Amino acid sequence: MSDGGDSTPRTEYTTFDSEAGFREAVDRLLEQPGRELRIFDPDFAALKLDAPARIERLEAFLRASRTRRAFLALHDPSHLTKYCPRVMSLLARYAHAIEVRRTHEELRELQDAFLVLDAEHYVRRPVARFFRGGFGLHDQTEALAMRGRFVEIPRAVHTLHEDNPEAVLAALKDFLAF
Repeated sequence: MSDGGDSTPRTEYTTFDSEAGFREAVDRLLEQPGRELRIFDPDFAALKLDAPARIERLEAFLRASRTRRAFLALHDPSHLTKYCPRVMSLLARYAHAIEVRRTHEELRELQDAFLVLDAEHYVRRPVARFFRGGFGLHDQTEALAMRGRFVEIPRAVHTLHEDNPEAVLAALKDFLAF
């Protein structure tokens, strides 16, 4: 029984099983208010981060507050460096707010992909090569678990972020020759 004064947002969970459904879930996630966006994906190709609308959403997220941060972890940065000039430009402009990390070989067997906004909203694909998964809003239990998992990843990754834009670009390009 509710007294009508409960302002706790209702947990919402939906599934998707297509590329269009996945993209819609990512866009809805990026529209939510939040401070920390964490993304783990093998190569970021499926996210289509370089699409103009997606770049606008990411930039709007970062621009909304000086305290906003994006943490990215991936197995292979070559897609970003070869096919995503808008993302590379965003990395250069927001080097202070975006951290990009590449996983060690031992973690390359991880097959899933997920985005977590704060510890409250998420999009997850259990197998990254398929567009099948779930999207949760106001699901602190599941989002907190994914955030915790993401926090463990940096213990086994190479940091690609530096304090200046040129270093970010150089580090990503160096990893192509890795």
